[in-house]
Amino acid sequence: MAKVFILFLIVSLPLFGQDVKVASGVVVRHAAFPSLYVQERNVDIWLPEGYNASKKYTVLYMNDGQMLFDSTTTWNGQEWKVDETMSQLISEKKIKECIVVGVWNGGPKRHVEYFPQKPFESLPEKKQDSIYQVLESLGRNSGDLQIQSDKYLCFLVKELKPFIDANYHTLKGPENTFIAGSSMGGLISMYALCEYPQVFGGAACISTHWPGLFTAENNPVPSAFFSYLEANLPNPTTHKIYFDYGTATLDALYAPFQEEVDEIMLQKGFTKNNWVTLRFEGEEHSEKAWAKRLHIPLVFLLPKQ
Repeated sequence: MAKVFILFLIVSLPLFGQDVKVASGVVVRHAAFPSLYVQERNVDIWLPEGYNASKKYTVLYMNDGQMLFDSTTTWNGQEWKVDETMSQLISEKKIKECIVVGVWNGGPKRHVEYFPQKPFESLPEKKQDSIYQVLESLGRNSGDLQIQSDKYLCFLVKELKPFIDANYHTLKGPENTFIAGSSMGGLISMYALCEYPQVFGGAACISTHWPGLFTAENNPVPSAFFSYLEANLPNPTTHKIYFDYGTATLDALYAPFQEEVDEIMLQKGFTKNNWVTLRFEGEEHSEKAWAKRLHIPLVFLLPKQ
């Protein structure tokens, strides 16, 4: 165990501003952050202006961390504008002072790391096999990769969060620990909240990819997600959930599935105080669209007291 801890200290030495341009604050990169559960990956930590040891900060974990801060380094030239939006909301005293932990995705393993595992495993084996075949045909699975989101969550909860809490000035309880993501990142954020309600106090699930695949027809995946939510949603008096979706491109698939999720939320006692679902007419499935509305889930999850 001591050797593992030393490995973390050596491999995860911080690199300030490593190839990341931000408008405000600073990004600390822990390159090739190691794990016993998943492949190593970069972790980018955004610290707000004035970050110092005299304060403790709320923490927002965000999936697809390479897409958050700097469009000059992303595959599509887009970004979430997290630093701009966070800085503005903090300066306007609309949200708590917060650091953002941007966890890079696993590249070719992104889909199998973000696909909620327990709902998948609840499906009959033949349907599981058919899903793997579809993912392989779409290049989302090399054929030898199994759904491994439980391992990804173990990495977040058992390795990354303890490291962040030990090395940064954080507020550690679930009331100050949140998770967010879009598309498949929205699914894994929902799953993290349900699997680890003692760790995460809220989740922002943006353009949540309820189909799991890329078609709504003859797709058993959404029903598995719905059944999972019915059995595993956290306590609505202590947890908050944000959902949204657009109506263009891939988001055009989401409305009927989100309506079913909304019914489950009502049945489980969620109200406007701890849950919101928003529809954004004409908005597409892209970082550009998510950046335009990021302020909404941030204010919902992290309101200044």
